Amino acid sequence: MALASSGARVIAIERDPRCAARLRRRVAGHPRVSVVEADLREVPLPRRDFLVVASVPFSITTALMRRLAGDPSVPLAGAELITAWGVARWLTAPVPRDAETAWWTSRYQMRIAGRVPAASFAPRPRVSAAHLSIRPRPLVASAEGQRLLRRLLRVAYRWPDAPVHHMVRDVLREPAARGRPRSAGGRIRGVLSRVGVSPDACAARLTADQWHRLAMLLAGG
Repeated sequence: MALASSGARVIAIERDPRCAARLRRRVAGHPRVSVVEADLREVPLPRRDFLVVASVPFSITTALMRRLAGDPSVPLAGAELITAWGVARWLTAPVPRDAETAWWTSRYQMRIAGRVPAASFAPRPRVSAAHLSIRPRPLVASAEGQRLLRRLLRVAYRWPDAPVHHMVRDVLREPAARGRPRSAGGRIRGVLSRVGVSPDACAARLTADQWHRLAMLLAGG
């Protein structure tokens, strides 16, 4: 009700029929709230910018992240999620653990806004939870930047020990321009310098922030 009182149009998703019925009775008569009995992993998402506020069942967090942050066509404007503490730590780690996580966290800024004790839930889970706050980075507005990022991550995590300079060169497919004062190699080194990455650094050791800046610069942003 607090969300609706702020002026937002609220669509509440509840899979359990009994809980959905109780929720409908609770919000009956409120013109800005509707209850949809459906699975959060399958319900159609809005086509316009939307926000998500949810206490996520711990077992479906990865599936939900794939829906919200995996598809570049989803217009997610932000999310405030309650997740398992370990999941929040994984999603906010500076260096992504795999290509999929890097795709999410390079496009969305994720931070832990607070810890939620296990005693706050009924029934009580075995682990504590976290308030995970998610906001889109500027890269989300760049189709070219996202295209480049996807290609960079595919190469980086396929050959994680490859120097980042070689990875970028292969992705851009720019031939060396010998004799020119500003060769392709020089351009790449210049971009990496602005990102704060050594040309010889292992590609898979870049942080989410560095991936974001690299894709933006290569896309001309």
